[in-house]
Amino acid sequence: MPGSLRIFVNERSYTLPAGALVRDALRAAVPELIPACESGEAFVTDGRGLPVALEDSLESGAILRAARSSRRPPGGVEADAGT
Repeated sequence: MPGSLRIFVNERSYTLPAGALVRDALRAAVPELIPACESGEAFVTDGRGLPVALEDSLESGAILRAARSSRRPPGGVEADAGT
């Protein structure tokens, strides 16, 4: 299909329009993770395991992994428990 690219998010393939961003891939695959990625509670990495930004552009064949972070954000619930 002209003007489109095939990408993979969490081992599933998706077809997106040319010029799509990482955010667009998440919107197609796991839209519930977008707010968590924006707040740092989730992350997206490329096929090599390197972090990518939501505004990064994609190329055909891109491999992305999106997941919630197992690390607690600074100032989380445990840090505030004694105040």
